[in-house]
Amino acid sequence: MKIEPGKTLKLTAISAAILATTSISQVAYADVSANVGLVSQYHFRGIQQTTGASASVGVDYEDGNFNIGTWAADVSDGLEVDVYGAYGFKLENGFSLGVGATTYQYTGDFDSAYNEVSLSAGYEAFSLGYSVGQWDGVVGNEAATESDYTILTLAIENNGFTGTVGIYGDEADGEYFDISYATEIGGFDVGVGLLISGSDLDDDESLYFSFSKSFDL
Repeated sequence: MKIEPGKTLKLTAISAAILATTSISQVAYADVSANVGLVSQYHFRGIQQTTGASASVGVDYEDGNFNIGTWAADVSDGLEVDVYGAYGFKLENGFSLGVGATTYQYTGDFDSAYNEVSLSAGYEAFSLGYSVGQWDGVVGNEAATESDYTILTLAIENNGFTGTVGIYGDEADGEYFDISYATEIGGFDVGVGLLISGSDLDDDESLYFSFSKSFDL
């Protein structure tokens, strides 16, 4: 997800790592789960990563308010491999809070690593996330091109519909709006979404479809 200070923000990352910016509900037991997915086009935080279909696979471990996991996706020029962890809890008044960290790694030389720390808060259908990250820079010229970025997201979810607004800051610019609908059909999660990116990102609208399955191990 290449970040060029003051210019177009080029991202190569995945939606599953948003777990690091999403509050976690309390559970009373440890659980290991896996997920597989397919999207018609791969988007992350307002940026189109692939023009065609992308497959993904992930594994998560959750124990009480703590979870760790890893997720990998095909990004055409190689694989993106994410490792993340988060701690979250829900208050008696209905508010939820969380903190997490994510590292985005890539096979091949088409991009270098991104590392983030994130805070999140939620109440009923609303959630707010704020991430601070650093990009290692252009492969082969990392020291001269590394940069910092932030992203603020606000989301609302109701009856399968989710609307998200994201705004970049620090040495990155851009905003996006994403609205999607997901439902379960025959034990599979099926979704459709519309992504609208601002002029500092792709300046485009994209319709995409998703198909995924999660299961306990």
